[in-house]
Amino acid sequence: MVKMSLDPVQVMSKQVKELKVAPTSNGDSKGSWEEKEEFDQHHLGLTTKPKPPKPENAVTIAVSTRVLFRTEIEQKVFEQEGVEEYLRYQIEHENEPFEPGPALPFVKALEAVNNRLRELYPQSEELFDIILVTYNHAHVGIRLINTINHHNLFIERFCMTGGSSPIGYLKAWHTNLYLSADAEKVREALAEGIAAATMFMPEKLTEVSESQLRVAFDGDAVLFSDESEQIFKAHGLDKFFEHERENEDTLLDHGPLKGFLEALGKLQKKFYAKGYRLDCPIRTFLVTARSAASSGIRALKTLRAWGLEIDEALFLAGAPKGPILEKIRPHIFFDDQMFHVEGAAEMGTIAAHVPYGIAQKYIKKKSSAKK
Repeated sequence: MVKMSLDPVQVMSKQVKELKVAPTSNGDSKGSWEEKEEFDQHHLGLTTKPKPPKPENAVTIAVSTRVLFRTEIEQKVFEQEGVEEYLRYQIEHENEPFEPGPALPFVKALEAVNNRLRELYPQSEELFDIILVTYNHAHVGIRLINTINHHNLFIERFCMTGGSSPIGYLKAWHTNLYLSADAEKVREALAEGIAAATMFMPEKLTEVSESQLRVAFDGDAVLFSDESEQIFKAHGLDKFFEHERENEDTLLDHGPLKGFLEALGKLQKKFYAKGYRLDCPIRTFLVTARSAASSGIRALKTLRAWGLEIDEALFLAGAPKGPILEKIRPHIFFDDQMFHVEGAAEMGTIAAHVPYGIAQKYIKKKSSAKK
């Protein structure tokens, strides 16, 4: 079984090539004279840096420091020597950038999509807005900014809580997706209706696209509710198939990541409107253990009724997901069951666990039985 940790401590086997993006600005609000100056510079072709999108129009992605960068050394300092020594260590090393974590290729892909959107819609504010969410004290901010600039990332919004829970801030930002290494905070976010997942990094890492964002979703308890999963856990596979056939015209309820798929679909349609359906820089995948003939119709009818398009649907009928994901090469794969997350990681896929639904109670029962 693949070795995994809540901290992205494994070494990347391959580095994703860095994208060239514009340098960052300070993100401060501007007075009217500053706005006029920027307007004049834009029309003279002098501006070189994009403006961050407004949160009310953007697709907001919040990522924690521990998934965007590798911080296991600093985490050990904090755990073994305390907060004061941790802060001293960070300040002493603030000119040393952190190494990439599991979310960095995903964030790079988000920025690549933003660059394409700005080319097609120069005035649009419907973009991905990336927020760095961290428990760190503000003293660590200089090292984080240096690291972001080192990796050519365009992240203007920081949420540095100094040890407090970030969940209230996530709600204020209207966050569409929260990625963290802290499983408890992920569960807290899900309980507040925020799409969230615990991110893991495999020992080996599959190289991913630099020009197309590729996102793979499990179905039940991720895009859909866990209603059907409850039938399977309680009554077995045959009863599950019977239930799905009897209810194929009854829509499934939504799962925790439906809203994130909707947000991706909104941006996809902006590319479709410009004639980029076949070579859209966003591609989505449904990778489900359901079988097509016995239980696939209900899932597809539900997506259609929601007005959502999945570019590729793969019904595996219980087969392992890892080999398929190795071919898809997504920047991130979401699943509610850890054995699928582990199987994906074993094949080099960046995977994220969505701790939602009946499967989590089932895992706890198995753990209790072993004790």
